Amino acid sequence: MPRWGMVIDLDKCTGCQACVVACAAETNAPLGSPDIAAMGRIIRWLQILPKIEGEYPYITADMMPIMCQQCEAPACTYVCPVAATYRNHEGTVAQIYWRCIGCRYCVNACPYTLKWFNWWKPEWPGETAQATNPDVELRDKGVTEKCCFCHHRLQTAKEKARAEGRTVRPDEYIPACVEACATRCIVFGDLDDPDSEVSRLARSPRAFHLLEELGTKPKVTYLKSR
Repeated sequence: MPRWGMVIDLDKCTGCQACVVACAAETNAPLGSPDIAAMGRIIRWLQILPKIEGEYPYITADMMPIMCQQCEAPACTYVCPVAATYRNHEGTVAQIYWRCIGCRYCVNACPYTLKWFNWWKPEWPGETAQATNPDVELRDKGVTEKCCFCHHRLQTAKEKARAEGRTVRPDEYIPACVEACATRCIVFGDLDDPDSEVSRLARSPRAFHLLEELGTKPKVTYLKSR
């Protein structure tokens, strides 16, 4: 069984936000008004934050794409009373939107603050409703949502492979953010495949994880700047 994961090279990220736009378009992330943004209630499954080190005037700043870290020991799954967030048989931390009761225990438990709550009912005025992705459910008000490594793309690849009587090829399942990245700073694949690029990069001496001292065992690995 594959163990899907990501490696993000901070040397290559330019902060262009192409991955952020691709993620929002792919997953039907609702767009909030300026008033919603002022209250801090925007929804971004993927965001780019600056990673600043050093002291003035010797300061270095890296752009760090941050999404759900897809932990192997996720705190969010332990606190959900209705199992709306859970680890599936492939190790991906998934969300069942229609099961969520909006208690937000998972939001508070996530040390990375990467789970988002729908405070308002999303609206898709006019022809914008035709631009939504039919493979991803439109969430209603009062549910928690987050990055799931574009799991719907994996299901599509599985169905195609099953119809052709073969297994899924590594290049068939690529999340939207990886596909949109112009500098290829985001690499995705099977961490348990020793020959895969993502597995090789995850073993790099430059590799580190966010808040790894907490023991959540993230499957998103970052490479330090040289």
